[in-house]
Amino acid sequence: MPSFAIGATDFLLDGAPFRVLSGALHYFRVHPEHWADRIHKAKLMGLNTIETYVPWNEHSPTRGEFRTTPQLDLARFLDLVHAEGMHAIVRPGPYICAEWTDGGLPGWLTADPSMVIRTNDPAYMAAVTEYLRAVYAIVGPRQIQHGGPVILVQIENEYGAYAADKDYLRGLTALTRACGIDVPLTTVDQPSDQMLADGGLDELHKTGSFGSRAGERLATLRRHQPTGPLMCSEFWCGWFDAWGAPHRTTSAADAARELDALLAAGASVNIYMFHGGTNFGFTSGADDKGTYRPTITSYDYDAPLAEDGTPTEKFWRFREVLAKYGEVPEEAPAERTDSAAFEVQLDRCVPLRHANLVAPSAFDALPDATALGSARGFSLYSTQLEHGGLLAFTEVRDRAQLFLNRAPIGVLNRDHHDRVFALPPEATGELTLLVEYMGGVNYGQRIGEPKGLIGPATLDGEPLTDWVAGPVALEEDGRLSPVVEAALEAADDCAPGPLSGPAFARGSFELGSTGPESASLGDLHLDTAGWGKGVAWVNGFNLGRYWSRGPQRTLYVPAPVLRAGRNEIVIFETAGALSATARFVARPDLGSDEV
Repeated sequence: MPSFAIGATDFLLDGAPFRVLSGALHYFRVHPEHWADRIHKAKLMGLNTIETYVPWNEHSPTRGEFRTTPQLDLARFLDLVHAEGMHAIVRPGPYICAEWTDGGLPGWLTADPSMVIRTNDPAYMAAVTEYLRAVYAIVGPRQIQHGGPVILVQIENEYGAYAADKDYLRGLTALTRACGIDVPLTTVDQPSDQMLADGGLDELHKTGSFGSRAGERLATLRRHQPTGPLMCSEFWCGWFDAWGAPHRTTSAADAARELDALLAAGASVNIYMFHGGTNFGFTSGADDKGTYRPTITSYDYDAPLAEDGTPTEKFWRFREVLAKYGEVPEEAPAERTDSAAFEVQLDRCVPLRHANLVAPSAFDALPDATALGSARGFSLYSTQLEHGGLLAFTEVRDRAQLFLNRAPIGVLNRDHHDRVFALPPEATGELTLLVEYMGGVNYGQRIGEPKGLIGPATLDGEPLTDWVAGPVALEEDGRLSPVVEAALEAADDCAPGPLSGPAFARGSFELGSTGPESASLGDLHLDTAGWGKGVAWVNGFNLGRYWSRGPQRTLYVPAPVLRAGRNEIVIFETAGALSATARFVARPDLGSDEV
């Protein structure tokens, strides 16, 4: 029977010393038809293991369910890892961070005032138990001792940066063991004395997260872990991007040198990220350490394997390093080739107000998104004004466009700390606010906070009551809503020239045919330059948000989303586009790395 264990100095695979050479690859950020390709390329770089988080909020958007749709088929993903002859590390949280909205915690969980998250609170642990039992029903039979790929399972995630509830960690450990998980259990924390002490237990194997100064960080880790193998289970080889900031990159040569130093010290590694993928839909998270900074759609991460699955300079540098410490196959992945480039006229347009996507409810006081039953995408608020004055909210989460009698009058942005707006004295009539939720905070004490307009709302210091509000139902079962498609089908043709938002626009194009826009069924890159701010779908699949702030200027379109023959693109432009034309370009553009 195969086995994996922790020895005095090494991991032991079937009793022999084994170095874990792992790469992070999140199945939920990669189209499932690309999983096998990305896993194979990890092996070609010289890795022997694949690591993934598990996002609770995606699997369980409502309590009591555990979705295993094709995008969330963890069993199939692990089976593909096994078929490639590789091992697997599973990190189910329940909190994962990962620059993922709300750090992976479900909205129904964080909205429940009876829950005290990330503690040994009985109500919270009851919900966690339901979730982990579902995860471990998949992971358990795929442990190495049962002939599967899983060799390690992580308890919680960077807990020492959040709290020090040892009873909580013991509860998670006991639950994990009770669910039949027998492989070694780990924790991960940044290698500071405080975090390592707060985030671990003696019975759990401690690992570190860092991207430089390996000798110093491993020495700190060793002080807290006197025996057993050293491991950096998040070797940060790149970083994520925020809207309005430069595209972050790191030197491939420097990263390779740090990796070499880590491995020369005898440590095991999990490269975070080997392949980042994409925050499709409304899944990207946000930081808030005094200023709210939402994460962009691309999760390229400046990783060895780019967002579109092509090797970068970092891939080749890491491959050279890994060849010193293990076997690297002779086969090498192909370099990037140009994607098809063409233009599509968006020929049908409909304003948001004509699309019938909001079923509003009346409220005596300003409701947040929790009361509206939605914490992703957009919501619409309106009230009647008898006069103008200084409009104020406690907080805007995260961006509100203001309209007076349907005419745009301004924007409030959370990342600018905007929460007041001066209405002209003669302002009367209907005040409407289109509020966009830009991503749930995924790190720190603001995880799971309510979205929307946070009250009270006041006008010249007096409470503003009698609101009508509701979510904008853009999607149904994770796809573009049929209501949007019907509204566009019945809409008039787009007028030539600019497109004023908030509005939907649709166009179609042919692939794999002899038409004027014909192209092969490879990946595409949608150019968003000239558009303001919005969301794009291809064949009903949500590619994610775009924004003229950048840094990214293209959205990634995975080839499996496309089909031979007619394809359809729909955008929801909330501000304005210079032209009602969609352009697909040959190469991705994630923006400048300069300020």
